Amino acid sequence: MPPTDAAAETPRRPLPLADETTAPFWDAAREHRLTVQRCDSCARYQHLPLGFCPVCGTAELSWKDVSGRAKLYSYTVMHDAPAPGFAGHLPYIVAVAELEEQENLLITTNLVDADPADLSIGLPLEVTFEELAPGDVVPQFRVSPETRHRSS
Repeated sequence: MPPTDAAAETPRRPLPLADETTAPFWDAAREHRLTVQRCDSCARYQHLPLGFCPVCGTAELSWKDVSGRAKLYSYTVMHDAPAPGFAGHLPYIVAVAELEEQENLLITTNLVDADPADLSIGLPLEVTFEELAPGDVVPQFRVSPETRHRSS
């Protein structure tokens, strides 16, 4: 029997599938930039991307890089893998982060390098990027380093 590559046999986590609306978000992530849509008319940011502004209705939207700073809005700790590719990452934290650019500008993400026992709503976060496969990069969040140093 020929030798097998254990890494090739390990199930992978699902990869993001860009479409016409979300492609700029994923293109920026590959460059380790966090970008969100912003309405050219009323200047409101929005995430998830849409083909129109839900506030004023215009389809005049641009993509703007944001700071990547946020605060923890909500979270849950996953102890069961929703798919085989997640089994080696348990437990993991699914979080909602509120980006600092605008109240209620929320992004659902994974919270990495964090102990669930140390989390509290409002905790400062920052974006980080993980390459799941060549060319497939996802933005995730971690506790801001300033916060970690204060609690040491």
